[in-house]
Amino acid sequence: MNWINSSMLIMAFAAALLLSKPLHADATSPSSVSSSCPDTLNYSFRRLGEDKLENLCDTYKGKLILVVNTASKCAFTPQYDGLESLYRQYKAKGLVVLGFPSNDFAGQEPGTEKEILSFCRLTYSVEFPMFEKIHAAQGKADPFFVTLADSTGEYPGWNFHKYLIAPDGKVIRSFRSFVKPTDPELVRIIEENLPHG
Repeated sequence: MNWINSSMLIMAFAAALLLSKPLHADATSPSSVSSSCPDTLNYSFRRLGEDKLENLCDTYKGKLILVVNTASKCAFTPQYDGLESLYRQYKAKGLVVLGFPSNDFAGQEPGTEKEILSFCRLTYSVEFPMFEKIHAAQGKADPFFVTLADSTGEYPGWNFHKYLIAPDGKVIRSFRSFVKPTDPELVRIIEENLPHG
């Protein structure tokens, strides 16, 4: 009799444990996947000239992102105009341009962050988000640019190299410096991947 009571008690305890287990406890459940951050966006940076960190995933997940390493004294610097034009044209449809000043190529971004910010705003009326000055060149690149390069097989070879990141966080493609923001192929790919059509 005691053996039967003990067996029933154990079975009741086991049943209670099974029923108390959450239905979506595993990491691959839809609810946990949708709330996770893609590896490509799991980075935080300061806005140019500011102290507060901004997490790329928190702010830009779900958007089409064009990442560019920029410089103020480069033959490609006038591309700021085209980048700002793209940003203004497609912002409402989910595109964001993220600029990262870098002094890695021929010392073409020597200024302080405040000087860079002032130059961008006064010379090219830049309103798209600009972030802290970082390294983008192979061998010393910030981990964010290492991730982008690993995804495309291509590090920036000069200033104004561009990476296009899909709304789901996957890197679509990279574009070398000579590809202008108004290039028909770049614009076509942007229009095909806009999250809000």
